[in-house]
Amino acid sequence: MTGRLVESDLPTRRWKRAEYERLVELGMFQPDDRLELVDGLLVLRERQTPPYATTVAVAREAIRKAFGPGWLTRAHGPVALDDDSEPEPDITVVAGAPRDYLDAHPARPVLIVEVALTTLALDREYKSSLYARAGIPDYWIVNLVDHVLEVRRGAVTSEGAPYAWAYESLTMLGPADSITPLAAPFASIPIANLLP
Repeated sequence: MTGRLVESDLPTRRWKRAEYERLVELGMFQPDDRLELVDGLLVLRERQTPPYATTVAVAREAIRKAFGPGWLTRAHGPVALDDDSEPEPDITVVAGAPRDYLDAHPARPVLIVEVALTTLALDREYKSSLYARAGIPDYWIVNLVDHVLEVRRGAVTSEGAPYAWAYESLTMLGPADSITPLAAPFASIPIANLLP
């Protein structure tokens, strides 16, 4: 039989978060490997092109200003979602200060933001379902393909979603619009400030 071998034909092994962290500690991965653990699988993250890196920087700064003191706005920091997942979202907002997470990665962000150019399908389908399953209340995708912000809220069970969870609400916002984070109800962020 001829044909191409596809990934689904191969036996695979799923990793637990504790195993993945041990591999990181042992130096099995290099910083430029750009890997993250998503439901037990090692997944490649978005390549850091100039538009992507610029967007992460400007969006992080706009979000940091909106949240103010008492909140930590992290870029590319690991999140301990569950035993099988430790994604590294482009931007994460958690309560507290950097030293609060000296012994463990944050587990319950109030906002996760992914910047997507080549990973748009992954961020919309798989990461959205993963974050909904973890109870993340506010999930945004800065969509560089269509130049919009996709806002997902209201996690609900969903049989058709990859991890049996999805967001009930999806709002698409353009550069002329603004957004108020759920955890910062008195803040308003112009969408233009989140885009390159």
